[in-house]
Amino acid sequence: MENVVKLLKSYGVFKRLLFGLALLFTVFVIGISGFMLIENYNFIDAVYMSIITLSTVGFGEVTPLSDNGKIFTSLLIFLSVATYGYAITVITSYIIEGEFRMYFKHLRVNNEIQKLSNHVVVCGYGRNGKQACQQLASGNFKFVVIENNPQLIQQFREDENILFVEGNATEDAILEQAGIKNAKGLITTLPDDANNVFVALTARELNPTMKIISRASSDNAESKLKRAGADNVIMPDKIGGTHMAALMTKPDVLEFIDFITSEINIRMEEIHFNSLSDQYKNKSIREMEIRNKTGASVIGYKISNGQYIINPQPDTIMVPESKIFVLGTQDQVSNLIKILKSGE
Repeated sequence: MENVVKLLKSYGVFKRLLFGLALLFTVFVIGISGFMLIENYNFIDAVYMSIITLSTVGFGEVTPLSDNGKIFTSLLIFLSVATYGYAITVITSYIIEGEFRMYFKHLRVNNEIQKLSNHVVVCGYGRNGKQACQQLASGNFKFVVIENNPQLIQQFREDENILFVEGNATEDAILEQAGIKNAKGLITTLPDDANNVFVALTARELNPTMKIISRASSDNAESKLKRAGADNVIMPDKIGGTHMAALMTKPDVLEFIDFITSEINIRMEEIHFNSLSDQYKNKSIREMEIRNKTGASVIGYKISNGQYIINPQPDTIMVPESKIFVLGTQDQVSNLIKILKSGE
């Protein structure tokens, strides 16, 4: 009952519904009082006449009405129709705008999640989770949020752009509902390290090939998360402290990096060997003519053993399992990806 009341209040209907019920009760009391005073009915007869008049069922009168009684009855019918109309409008508004709308949106969200593949599951929509979602959205990545905070869930229900699952991310059924088996990756930012460990362990079991990134609060939790299956562990407090110290020792460098990572029109992208068309596989960076064709720049190279090369030489060759990192504007990088995939 408490949840129903909260739902009614959330749609601004609760007060209007109470007002409608109060009007019906008031009209009923007026009917009883009027029949007792005008027609000298006893209380039972007055209640009976009020009920059949308000409900407009058409039963006969207890006794023939006087002229004054007929006028009063006519006014009572008019009041009852108007009151019923108001109450029905309020109830219909609740059904169409509230419960039904939520039901169909819930159905739509579930259907969309079931169709997803290669998406990212984000567990927790706190400060870190929200920032992760914003970055994913800016890069046009599909993602699903798992959250159990009622206030945040209400925000998601009013936002057509967020796919979400309400529940505890440590439960297998909730992860499966978020499409964990078809997901490309998982980001868990729960405030409790033990829950993040449990989520990482469960997710790795459900999807052995996915990439898992987790938040951690302590060095001890970092090692446990990696043993549980997390590929990367981020410690926001440590990163924040390092970033502040770097801003003091080399401010221009950090500000330049912040500009690159936060500027909407600037994009840094990784391009894997497998995503290249046959025309560009096993070719050198010079032969690919990346800068000449698009204006984007190759700033990094990663070989199959995981080693990184910063600012690779033009003679560096794209071999199997390698990838390059490019930097440019949104248009430059988008055009580059299109060219490398299509073989133009």
